[in-house]
Amino acid sequence: MLERRSLIKAFISSTLAAALLPAVLVNANASTKSAATVNPRGVYKPNRLQAGQTIGLIAPSSNTWEDQEIYFAMDIIRSFGFKVKTAEHLFERTAYLAGSDQDRASDLNAMFGDNSVDAIFCLRGGYGSPRILPYLDYELIRKNPKVFLGYSDVTALLNAIYARSQIMTFHGPIAKQSFTDYTLTQFKSVLFDPVSHMVLAAPPPFEIVEGQAELANRLTTVSKGKTSGVLIGGNLSLMVKLVGSPYEPDYTDKILFLEDVEEAPYRIDGMLTHLKLAGRLDKIAGLVFGKCTDCEVGSGPSFSIEHVLNDRLGDLGVPVLSGVMIGHIEDMATVPIGAMATLDATNQKLTLDEPAVV
Repeated sequence: MLERRSLIKAFISSTLAAALLPAVLVNANASTKSAATVNPRGVYKPNRLQAGQTIGLIAPSSNTWEDQEIYFAMDIIRSFGFKVKTAEHLFERTAYLAGSDQDRASDLNAMFGDNSVDAIFCLRGGYGSPRILPYLDYELIRKNPKVFLGYSDVTALLNAIYARSQIMTFHGPIAKQSFTDYTLTQFKSVLFDPVSHMVLAAPPPFEIVEGQAELANRLTTVSKGKTSGVLIGGNLSLMVKLVGSPYEPDYTDKILFLEDVEEAPYRIDGMLTHLKLAGRLDKIAGLVFGKCTDCEVGSGPSFSIEHVLNDRLGDLGVPVLSGVMIGHIEDMATVPIGAMATLDATNQKLTLDEPAVV
């Protein structure tokens, strides 16, 4: 029988080669504790993660239903050899928000400004991060580059901080989840032991077994071609929410990556159409669509997600690849926003072209 875990382990082993890129220009504006560097594009790279560091834990969107889930997240962080510093308002709940907008923004600002905190992990996504964007201190954040990690609703923060503070941010696991072998290897390859060229996506090594084939992790070339550009993106619905705001990243010559969860095909169609009508997809160099998890067809006639992606993205005139392990899935890649990457949609490969931490 074809074992999914054996495929993933084979892919994991292929990502762990290459040499470290030397550190570059030191950021004179960073705190004395941070030896962050700035790349030629003027984007600051935070320090890599290592055991013994202190991780700030925040809830910038929704909270968990029960406190035990927060304690679980703290144990996940400690399992890496980290210490945990909890945000002042971490345990607060206001309906579907983790406290007031001002308090959630204050927690994020405080963690970036705290010299005892080495990196910041988000407890979960949910809803609410766009509401705190006006209250963030982007200059403070720029002067204190740190690994800032999360996904889903956190997409708004990841892209706004990249756009306004010029630091790399990371679309990857939340604290409130267990790490599979694949997720752990991708996470550590990007944030602990960076290499000069790392494969973020490639066709899984299908094991030849009579009468069986891989289905869940297939990649699909929507449009052939090869391109390079800086990565931006994350959750599709959050990227749409940023359109026209002062917190939106510039799409020009970028490789845009997208994913979503629990959205009907017509809603994916609508959001991609919004990006097209707003002119954002006219600017990009390439597009990667990850997983659309639980994007089920409802009652009545409907296109499939595959049809929607081909219809909405197939005429962009740039390389487009879908099915990449990005999104609301157990086996997820950690994707640095602001890093240079190469997309080879013809050969179904996405490669990170520079380390995202120093």
